[in-house]
Amino acid sequence: MPSPVLKYEPATSTLLAEVTKRSGQNLQACYQCRRCAAGCPVGEETGVTPDRLIRMIVVGDREEALNNLLVWKCVACYTCGTRCPNNIQTARITETLKQMAKKAHARPLTPRIADFHSAFMTSTRHLGRFNEIEALTIYETKTAIKELSQGKVKAVIDEMIGQARLALSMMRKKRLHIGVDRVKARSEVQALFEKAKGR
Repeated sequence: MPSPVLKYEPATSTLLAEVTKRSGQNLQACYQCRRCAAGCPVGEETGVTPDRLIRMIVVGDREEALNNLLVWKCVACYTCGTRCPNNIQTARITETLKQMAKKAHARPLTPRIADFHSAFMTSTRHLGRFNEIEALTIYETKTAIKELSQGKVKAVIDEMIGQARLALSMMRKKRLHIGVDRVKARSEVQALFEKAKGR
């Protein structure tokens, strides 16, 4: 008795359409060669590699696509894109999914990374470029408030001491910049943020 013929139906997922549009990446060009997976520095730690993430999106698995560690732990090294024969930049996809998760008010799997991301973006929008002092002040304040609300006073004190030691060490090595650098056309950067928010 012959085995039944399996029919492949092209994905028409709304998730696929949304991520493709917002990230500017052609996810349907991925043929799962896994070259991106071989070079991903966080794939093993997160349990999800770029090819698996793309597959989740293509098949329309919104829940898994928005709720996995790769979205929050991707370091945007762009190794995946340089290895990809179709030039798919997964870092742009993870950034898109991160924004979608925030817009949907989904609880991040790693709140500290979400807080750092938020502080980075706030500082960049404000000054037109990343400022270590401003961004880390925003980040540390936000995380300290959360931990104090949970009664973790010792954890907050330990964090402050650790960060102060790190700051002194970085200043000695001239790796921490105290001054404030601004781009000339900050309004253009803010306009880009507004445009991205509407996508």
